[in-house]
Formats: sequence, C-alpha cells, structure tokens
Amino acid sequence: MKLSKISMALICFPLLLMNTQCDEDDDFQVRNCGQTVIIDNAFYESAISGDYALVGFEIIEDCLTIEVSASGCDGESWSMVLVDSGAVAESSPEQRYLKFVFTNEEACLAVFSQSRVFDLSGLRVDGSNEIVLNIEGVPDPINYLYP
Repeated sequence: MKLSKISMALICFPLLLMNTQCDEDDDFQVRNCGQTVIIDNAFYESAISGDYALVGFEIIEDCLTIEVSASGCDGESWSMVLVDSGAVAESSPEQRYLKFVFTNEEACLAVFSQSRVFDLSGLRVDGSNEIVLNIEGVPDPINYLYP
C-alpha cells in the first residue's frame, strides 16, 4: 500500500508542476513579414534598380507591402530587396533613407505585377515610436508607427 502511494505521488507531482507553468508563450505571437530590410550603407550607395512602376504600398503593423509592375515573361525571376542606408536623421520624428532595388532580367513585353512584404522592425529607433521612411522612388515619405 505504501508503494502505491509513493508511486502515485511520483506521478502526480510532475503533472502538477507542468500545470503551474505560466502561459507567456501562449500570448507571444510571431508575425512573419517576409523579407528582412537590409541595413548596409555600401550596398545602399551602390544599388541600382531596374525599371518598374510603383502600383502601391501599405504598412500593417511591422510589415511593409510594396506592389510593383514591370515588363517580363512571368515575373518569376524578379528580385526585390529593400536597403536602408544605416543613417538616422535626428529630426522629430527620426528619418531613415531606403532604396527599393528591383532586378529584372526577363526580356518579354508582357506586363506583370507582384508584391513583396518587408519586415520593418529592424528599423526601429530606441526611445521612439515613429519613424519617417524616405524610400527612393516612392513619391511621399511613409510614417512607420510602432509600440
């Protein structure tokens, strides 16, 4: 009889410990915004973009979606990256300077549209909750608000 009480206690105790763990992991949500913004001044200075037409852009939380159209065969080989200069202008709010680099090696006359999503969270400035993004080729600055 003592053996069964001891074995029961050995089984129940670990179960009770597992039940008391906090639920922090349940509240943590990872948002996948797609590509990371590249922060590299040398790349920013030397980057040359191919021809494209800006269709539109939208920021939802930390995710910037950029939609472009260009001539091509199917758009499958297109490369799109967002490059930050690494410089932060000390204004209120702070400003960053970026280039959207589009590469298209396709030699067809059809026109296609594609969107890319970029994770802006790496561009945040400590002590601030807003930053102005000046993206070359985008006519107006974009305000990026974050908690």
